[in-house]
Amino acid sequence: MSIENKVVVITGASSGIGAATTRALAKKHAKLVIGARRLDRLNELKNEFPDEQIITQKVDVTNFDEVQSLVDTAVKNFGRVDVLYNNAGIMPVNALENAARSEWQQILNVNVMGVLNGISAALPTMIKQQSGQIMATDSVAGHVVVPNLAVYNGSKFAVRAIMEGLRQEQHNNNIRTTIVSPGSVSTELYKSINNQENREAEINVEKQIGLSAENIASSVVFAIDSPDNMDVNEVIIRPIKQNI
Repeated sequence: MSIENKVVVITGASSGIGAATTRALAKKHAKLVIGARRLDRLNELKNEFPDEQIITQKVDVTNFDEVQSLVDTAVKNFGRVDVLYNNAGIMPVNALENAARSEWQQILNVNVMGVLNGISAALPTMIKQQSGQIMATDSVAGHVVVPNLAVYNGSKFAVRAIMEGLRQEQHNNNIRTTIVSPGSVSTELYKSINNQENREAEINVEKQIGLSAENIASSVVFAIDSPDNMDVNEVIIRPIKQNI
């Protein structure tokens, strides 16, 4: 099955990688159900493609009922879900000694529980279909640990482990799993960094060596467009000048 007419649900679609992926898939005539907290941004994105089938819906990935509703919208309107792309995420940067406990909880709620909520919402439909693909935006930080990112690292290592577990549990149901692990990318992710010094450092790195959201979207499209008997489990994408 080519990308054309595939039913794809995307969270965190209002900006960055999610928006770039939406655009890339819309150009290939996928049927899209896109969710994020900023509904106005989603509608602006939809209006870029008036001839394509795109449904927008406000969703907070930390709220399971809202994620389930997003998946249900896809099934109600298109009869199936071929791909769920868990893309929403945040990246506060802070040393452990600063004891930013509220940040830690938010990271776990969005980056880990958000992915689990997506899996839980989509899996019953995909098992019934005996087909599907569940994807997640991970990070190079899910493969390599660096100072000031320990909790973010932990969340992304967790996503990597969860998605591998999902692969092992569901491959016999023809459900494919993919994590896309970007390095430095120029997106709005830096806005979730509350520490001003760390935020400015991240912005500078992105300006100097960061990839574009479109670079990452092309890898998402590749994984979705791969043959049905081929499971692209992990894609790591670094800027050529990134040293970690």
